Amino acid sequence: STMRERKTTDPLHSSTELSEGKEKLRLKQEVGLISGVSLIAGTMIGSGIFMSPQWVLHHMGNPASSLLIWAACGLLAMFGALSYAELGTIIKESGGEYIYILRIFGSFPAFLFAYTSVILVRPASLAAVCLSFAEYAIVPFYPGCSSPQVAIKCTAAACIVILTIINCLNVRLATSVMNIFTAAKLLALLVIVVGGLVLLAKGQTQSFQNGFQGTTAGIGAVGVAFYQGLWSYDGWNNLNYVTEELKKPEVTLPRAVMIAIPLVTCLYLLVNVSYLAAMTPSELLSSGAVAVTWGDKVLGSWAWLMSLSVALSTFGSSNGTFFSGGRMCYTAAREGHMPDILSMAHVRCLTPSPALLFTSAMSIIMIISGNFTSIVNFFSFMAWLFYGMTISGLLYLKIKKPELPRSYKVPIIIPIIVLMAAVYLVLAPIIDQPQKEFLYIVLFIFSGIIFYFPLVRFKYHPRFLQRVTLHLQLLLEVAPTNKDAN
Repeated sequence: STMRERKTTDPLHSSTELSEGKEKLRLKQEVGLISGVSLIAGTMIGSGIFMSPQWVLHHMGNPASSLLIWAACGLLAMFGALSYAELGTIIKESGGEYIYILRIFGSFPAFLFAYTSVILVRPASLAAVCLSFAEYAIVPFYPGCSSPQVAIKCTAAACIVILTIINCLNVRLATSVMNIFTAAKLLALLVIVVGGLVLLAKGQTQSFQNGFQGTTAGIGAVGVAFYQGLWSYDGWNNLNYVTEELKKPEVTLPRAVMIAIPLVTCLYLLVNVSYLAAMTPSELLSSGAVAVTWGDKVLGSWAWLMSLSVALSTFGSSNGTFFSGGRMCYTAAREGHMPDILSMAHVRCLTPSPALLFTSAMSIIMIISGNFTSIVNFFSFMAWLFYGMTISGLLYLKIKKPELPRSYKVPIIIPIIVLMAAVYLVLAPIIDQPQKEFLYIVLFIFSGIIFYFPLVRFKYHPRFLQRVTLHLQLLLEVAPTNKDAN
């Protein structure tokens, strides 16, 4: 059949383990602690920290309160990731929010999440980051003028094709790319940090005098500032999408979170301090690309390094988004919520190549059409809607099923704080500035009902889809992951 629904005796446990000594066709466990830290940090550090600090400053009104927002966003990301780490040690399956919602709340809400995420959220996010990479990658070829849109879109599409090849060939190659680009972007951030410390040592502290003067106190403005900051922290949950590929997930998952997120938070704070040391708040607010302006002021003839750093950073972030997004698509298909071909793995490379190809195709379509900017702008609304649902599932397990085995436990106050923050982040913008785009998003999510009942609930499988699946299976050299490898 083209779609199937897996049934297990215990919905909170995976049925993809080895059994009776027979080796199953499955993804390799090749993601260790260093690669796990790189996946989290490498995905989090994208274009945001180089491009968007002025928006946090704009909404908060002054440097000191904007730094508090950056610190609060890091703390919220840390609390969310620690909560997810406990979920990852209870439900040791790849798929992130999708698999947790499925095991705790059931098939229907999980399908709505998968439908929204696979078709819209993940491809749009990947397309946006790749377009950002393309814009900075081709800047040196068009000095003194804006780059043509055709060149930007072609470069972004080429970026996605390269990422597809890397991720389809080998998990180890994909993680190596993550490690290299994470090191490169950390080096770029360290250059900014050191430059800022030198400026502070020389006495350039005027931006921090009367730091809290003119602070914005509106609920909506603070919520939007959080959205801008949290966009730069997005990716804190990415390791939960590849749980089945982690070496010793019960140990690696919490440790990677505890290393990566505080590291990124400290870097973000120091980088913002460096920006404010080099620029006045008004200069920062008028800058289109903060890191490039900082480079012009501090590095002089070496300012081109900042454009290169942003390009490297966004490419590495794209790879992390692609790596985890493909796994979510793969897991949803394996559970019968997506076409069966997407649940298969390459027989030699042992990578979920059909799911990766589908994600790349959707992203390229969005790049070509270019009509996804408003959707990406409301990404945080959709993300925190499902984050809140996932965290409420953890609270349910902690209260109703404390006997479930788990190697790591987070204090219950932490998921409660994350849930309260999620409710605030979803409701505050709607109450403060209601916009019709929020209604469109909700309507899109519930349009999944049209597909859920005939294809998943009543298992209507047209014959032509079965033939298409068979031909694609032969063409792509893939097999279902619940078949014997031999």
